[in-house]
Amino acid sequence: MHANALPPPHPHRVTTQEFFRMGEAGVLDPEARIELIEGEMIDMPPIAPPHAGRTSRLTLLLIEAIGRRAVVSTQNPILLGDLSAPQPDIAILKPRDDFYSSEHPQAEDVLLVIEVADSSVRYDRTRKLPLYASYGIPEVWLIDIPARAIWVHRAPENGTYRSSYPLAPPYRISPSMLDGAELELGTLVNDGGV
Repeated sequence: MHANALPPPHPHRVTTQEFFRMGEAGVLDPEARIELIEGEMIDMPPIAPPHAGRTSRLTLLLIEAIGRRAVVSTQNPILLGDLSAPQPDIAILKPRDDFYSSEHPQAEDVLLVIEVADSSVRYDRTRKLPLYASYGIPEVWLIDIPARAIWVHRAPENGTYRSSYPLAPPYRISPSMLDGAELELGTLVNDGGV
């Protein structure tokens, strides 16, 4: 090989700092739904009414069950290392007086992530679940609209969840990190969620 040979081309991974600077500078369309996952900017599909209705209903259920014990954050970024800023449909965060207005929450601030998925089910399972597990997010719920199912993932270890199971009727669950909070989620699978 020639001593002055240039390295071969390779992908440029975007950092979270670069990603947010692009947004601030107007490089990214403010209406675009873009997530940064492991340094790649991912265009997310528009939110359809079944997805929006379930997210709104679930947000209300969570606020009623949790009260002021945690922050219910809807479709806002969480920072996972220097290369990922996913925007889960709902993230339940440790309480903070400033409601995270001074900085985005990081993995250690997250108690529960909920993804509502219709066209993105496979992406959420294969890309986002391992990411959440690798950063130690203690619990993830995946609302699978096409399958009319709710999957619960707990106990992250080595990039995977040791416990993964479908929630069975009557679809009652208590988030593992929130003692005493219990939710009934049957309306999210039984009546279309709206």
